[in-house]
Amino acid sequence: MEEALAQLRTAVIEAHRTRTPLCLCGAGTKDFYGESRVGERLDLTGLRGIVEYEPSELVLTARCGTLLSEIEARLAAERQFLAFEPPSIGGDPTLGGVIAAGLSGPRRAQAGAARDFVLGAVLLGVDGEVLHFGGKVMKNVAGFDVSRLLCGSLGILGPILEVSLKVMPLPREEQTLRFELDEAAALAALNRWAGQPLPISATAWWQGVAYLRLSGAPAALRAARTRLGGEALGAAAAADWWRELRSQRQTLFGAAPSLWRLSVPSSTAPLPLEGPRLIEWGGALRWHASALPSSEVRRIASAMGGTALHWRGGQAGGRFHPLASPVLGIHRRLKARFDPHGIFNPSRLVEGL
Repeated sequence: MEEALAQLRTAVIEAHRTRTPLCLCGAGTKDFYGESRVGERLDLTGLRGIVEYEPSELVLTARCGTLLSEIEARLAAERQFLAFEPPSIGGDPTLGGVIAAGLSGPRRAQAGAARDFVLGAVLLGVDGEVLHFGGKVMKNVAGFDVSRLLCGSLGILGPILEVSLKVMPLPREEQTLRFELDEAAALAALNRWAGQPLPISATAWWQGVAYLRLSGAPAALRAARTRLGGEALGAAAAADWWRELRSQRQTLFGAAPSLWRLSVPSSTAPLPLEGPRLIEWGGALRWHASALPSSEVRRIASAMGGTALHWRGGQAGGRFHPLASPVLGIHRRLKARFDPHGIFNPSRLVEGL
């Protein structure tokens, strides 16, 4: 690993000296995600392996090129898991890619986002210096929390070399209930259930059926089932359903030529967008296959107090919802501080940045 790190440092120092843009690469499962991909390829998969794992402390540290499957297998052996359920879209992502993308799966609304589980990170600076942020304990509040800032940065601040994550024990038991409801009725039910003391760990609605996953002690699940009713899925069928949702294998994700990911308040009524749709996170995440112009989709999202990300498709208007001027200013200052010559993933997160 020392040789792999030395090669990365040499490549970065030379790119910084010659002002050569670099395209940071992992497993490539989310190459579609973001704005432009430009620059010479810098492969980060050579830095891999779990550095430290203390099951009793609920903390795991691994290098950026470590495959998600390797981490999850190690955790499962100790009956632990990554509670933010990082998506594995079209393959087996690396840990560095998981954190750089900052995406979370079905459990996000109840357990928290990817950034909530990042305790510390190691970053390679433009001058080849190895920078350490955060730590390996759950209570570390010294200084600005750069380690969480890296989550969702898409590599524009530099290569993430190593990450320390908080992990969680697997639930003692899980059960999934299904309810045949139209979209409006499903949204009302999901919001109503969210306000009740129920052991909900994930919700979704797809093709006229609402799905509710319960996690926790067996007695709590029995009481919730009695209270809610619904049809219980078998354990294997339920596991398959949530796995397919997490890895985006529903037909909506593969067949739609233009797919939008809208973040809106969970109580928002059904959106005036034509085409197939899927709902997650209690109504806060809406997937819509819509051919409307990006300006119109974003106008609708903004009117509801939300944002619209063009997940797949080639419309004009950019991938991400436009940033407010003050927020864009913060992005520019951070980029200038960490990467003054703009060599790391230029224009990947914001065009021109």
